Amino acid sequence: MTSQNPLSTLQYFLSNTDGIYNLNVQEAPLAPLKANEVLVRIHAVSLNYRDIAITSGHYPFQLKPNLVPCSDMAGEVVAIGEDVKCWKQGDRVCANFCMDHVFGDITPEHRKSVLGGAVDGVLARYRNFPAHSLVRVPDHLSYQEASTLPCAGVTAYNALVGPVSPLKAGETVLILGTGGVSMFGLQFAIASGATVLVTSSSDEKLKVAEKMGAKFCINYVRTPEWDEEVLKLTGGWGVDHVLEVGGAGTLPKSMKSVRSGGWIHVIGVLTGPKQVDDIVNSMIGKASYMRGIGVGPRTQFESMNRLISAQNLKPVVNRVFAFDEARQAFEYLKSQKHIGKVVIKVTDD
Repeated sequence: MTSQNPLSTLQYFLSNTDGIYNLNVQEAPLAPLKANEVLVRIHAVSLNYRDIAITSGHYPFQLKPNLVPCSDMAGEVVAIGEDVKCWKQGDRVCANFCMDHVFGDITPEHRKSVLGGAVDGVLARYRNFPAHSLVRVPDHLSYQEASTLPCAGVTAYNALVGPVSPLKAGETVLILGTGGVSMFGLQFAIASGATVLVTSSSDEKLKVAEKMGAKFCINYVRTPEWDEEVLKLTGGWGVDHVLEVGGAGTLPKSMKSVRSGGWIHVIGVLTGPKQVDDIVNSMIGKASYMRGIGVGPRTQFESMNRLISAQNLKPVVNRVFAFDEARQAFEYLKSQKHIGKVVIKVTDD
């Protein structure tokens, strides 16, 4: 590291996990750059529902004390370690959600490198990253757009285009909600030639989904038995894939909506803990498949970026907050007024 590179960074940290008010900013020293590391100037950070769960003490995994939150960033390489050959100053990059998960199935050892959880995250102006954890940002995306990719984008891609049962043209996909993962799922499904059904409580959000290519839009407030509507719209057959972000509160209806032999990709727990009945009987009756999705390896991130570049896809960014408005950004995401992603602009350029 040369004398021109910063020796410290401004970063947010969580002094406790019982509310967003614990999110505070501090100046912290930057560790010396290791031979296999890259120093990145972070330009933008995007938020996930996971970040809200962490600030409120509802995250089910162990957290680092005084955690620097957030896992999703896009930035610019400003310095490289002496052994790094794959990156140079000025390269635009994102970091993988689980930094050491490069390919294959995730392991307990990999999980020790999850950003904004097991280790400090990215809500900072500068951060060192292992060179193997970084991916190149698609050329047509801004830093703010690219910051939305690592968690929500890769999760949706892993679910629909992952290695187990990749989505095929002509299949049907049920997307629950219009948050970050859901909007990426809609885009990837349309790009793959699928027919998409979307549920939401908001007609305005459903209009956006329709403009993006959703064929059927269901307001689950007016149609509480939305699973029956899904079956009716698919001629009683059911959908091939369900992007299940609700959790226990929506899972029974998702299982009724899927076709025999179809896939339910379990991603989120937005509806909170509830009693789930007859899950086993439903799975046996339809011989359906349920798969837990935990983001994905770096190689999937790179594959997803090739799809995004080939189709010239643009992530849905709902609102951008300044770095000193981080608390407001968290509160806005918590309100669930957004569609797509909420972003924090870390730098002014």
